[in-house]
Amino acid sequence: MPKIAEIEPTPNPNARKFVLKEPLTYGVSRSYDSAGMAEGDPLARAIFEIPHVTNVFYVDHWITVTQDGDGNWDELLREVARPIREAPAASAQSAQFAQMGQAAIDDESLSDADRLKLSQIMDMLDEEVRPFLQGDGGDLHVVGLRDNVLQVHYQGACGSCPSSLSATLSGIEMMVRRIDPELMVEAV
Repeated sequence: MPKIAEIEPTPNPNARKFVLKEPLTYGVSRSYDSAGMAEGDPLARAIFEIPHVTNVFYVDHWITVTQDGDGNWDELLREVARPIREAPAASAQSAQFAQMGQAAIDDESLSDADRLKLSQIMDMLDEEVRPFLQGDGGDLHVVGLRDNVLQVHYQGACGSCPSSLSATLSGIEMMVRRIDPELMVEAV
C-alpha cells in the first residue's frame, strides 16, 4: 500500500501529481484516457469511478490524475487518495512489463536502418526529454516510426497540456532531426 509523500501541482491546472513513498511499478508507465481503457487495471478503474476524472497516468513513485475542470480539487484530492493508498505496491510482475518497451524497436516491418534510428531516438528521448516530462507529472511513449514520421503519445499531465502539443513537440522534432534531418514528429 503506497503512502502519499506529497501532492504537487503540474503545469496543467487540471492535473495533480501524487508523489509516493513506494513505487506502483518498476519503470512501467500506465496511461488511460477513459474508464474503458482502464478495465484491466484495478487502481486506474477505481480512480475513474470518481466523478470528473478524465486521465490516470502512473509510473514508479508517482501518479498523475487529470480532471475535466469542473471538479473541486480539495474534494477530488481526498477521493483520489483513497484508492492510491489501497493499491498494492510494485510487484515482480511489473519488471516483466518493463521489457515491453522494446516493442517499437522489435517491429519486424522496420528495416535495420530504421530500427537503429529508432533505438537512437529512444535513447535520446530517455536522456534529454522524459526526465523533464516526468518531473511535471507526465511522460512520452514512442508509438512507432513510419515513412519518416515518428509517432509519439503523451501521457499523464502532458496528454492534455497545450504546451505538449506545440512547444515540446517542436523541440522533440528539432532533436530527432540531429539523427535524421528528414524526420517529422506527430503526436497521436
